[in-house]
Amino acid sequence: MNRFFSFVLALAVTAPALAAQPATVRVDYLHSGNALDEHYAMERVVIEPLPWPGDLRATIDNTNRGNNLVEVVDAKSGALLYSRGFSTVFAEWRSTEEAGKINRGFQESVRFPKPDKPVRVRILKRDERGAFSVVWTADVDTDAMDVVRKQPPAPVKPLPIRVNGPSPDKVDLLIVGDGYTKGEMKKFEAAARRLADHLFAVSPFKERAKDFNVWALALPTEESGVSRPSTGVHHASPLGTRYDIFGSERYVLTTDNRALRELAQFAPYEFIEILVNNETYGGGGIFGQFSTAAADNDWANYLFVHEFGHHFAGLADEYYTSPVAYATGGARQEPWEPNATALRDPANVKWKKFVKEGTPLPTPWPKDAYESASRAYQKERAALRAANRPESEMSALFRKDLQHTDELFSRDPHRHTVGAFEGANYEATGYYRPEMQCIMFDRSETFCSVCADAIGTIIDLYSRPPVKR
Repeated sequence: MNRFFSFVLALAVTAPALAAQPATVRVDYLHSGNALDEHYAMERVVIEPLPWPGDLRATIDNTNRGNNLVEVVDAKSGALLYSRGFSTVFAEWRSTEEAGKINRGFQESVRFPKPDKPVRVRILKRDERGAFSVVWTADVDTDAMDVVRKQPPAPVKPLPIRVNGPSPDKVDLLIVGDGYTKGEMKKFEAAARRLADHLFAVSPFKERAKDFNVWALALPTEESGVSRPSTGVHHASPLGTRYDIFGSERYVLTTDNRALRELAQFAPYEFIEILVNNETYGGGGIFGQFSTAAADNDWANYLFVHEFGHHFAGLADEYYTSPVAYATGGARQEPWEPNATALRDPANVKWKKFVKEGTPLPTPWPKDAYESASRAYQKERAALRAANRPESEMSALFRKDLQHTDELFSRDPHRHTVGAFEGANYEATGYYRPEMQCIMFDRSETFCSVCADAIGTIIDLYSRPPVKR
């Protein structure tokens, strides 16, 4: 295994056919504030152990995704060297009730290929008009004395799950385990392989499977599983991943960004999905940061793909009848997410290229019947959680709900129409989704046309076709 790993890792990051990749720079900083104010403070600059995994021909991000944008510019000339859109845990917390009462700080990081000269790192934030403006800048000399250049030995070696070529030509996905004991490492590997296989059975990942490398990495824990505070379960784990984030029982994240980055740096990666060793339904996804999924849940396949959709492509949640931790409401601004719209101008809806002439916008659908059934379903779901019933009962309820939705939608003439269906982005009114049903709407099995196209755009940003000889 060690010899095979060394060969594969060499293939992934130092292919001789490519120019030598620069080192990977990571800037760790603190993002703090409350509902009305926010601040940034530099923590440290790190040179990671592995070369930059990305394509040096695609350093500028023109996808216009994310609440934030990082730009790296030449300190003297101001020339843009690198950019990437992303979102943050802080931004989600900022919309919670707690943020109106206290200040909190969250660790964040941005990574970029090492420049050969001093640079200025800029963090931009999207304003109410959807435009980016600079909110923080830091001058960075990656050759300065206080830059961290030496890392401890890798605590564990990454497992090659799927390797299709050199990292600079591929999207590198790292699957990280949390809550797995030393005796459960084989279980983690099996889960990583199973869920990766499922991801690449779902379009458009299926058609683009050769554009990805997949790695797996996990530090063993003393106890099996991660914390679920609402039920009195508290486990120590390397990444601190837990349920009940922001008071939502199904929301799973880690707020220990430093622990995550210090482990992930020992594998080539651009995207991360954390598998938690739990059977309770739950997950989460932050664009450009990471996603999570409960590996042992009956709906793990769905969770893995749905949450990866958030993290990988910045897809919005299209559902709106489930309670969420963050505040919604207020003015219906046009979302930056590619699969939701406030429909200010129906004639120029953002996914116009997919809408057939004559399609009504907004597009009618059995909304009242759906919402009536959903209210009853959500009431039953809340009762099961409150009574701490077995997870099998929750899974059965999910199957019943999906079956009812499928039957209801199957009779509608717009079942497969691309239009503008009211109800999305956690709101029953004022926001619209592209199709009646999608993985981002319910626990169905396929992405709608608009989501699939949005995913393809990100794949194109990170992968390159092989050179024909």
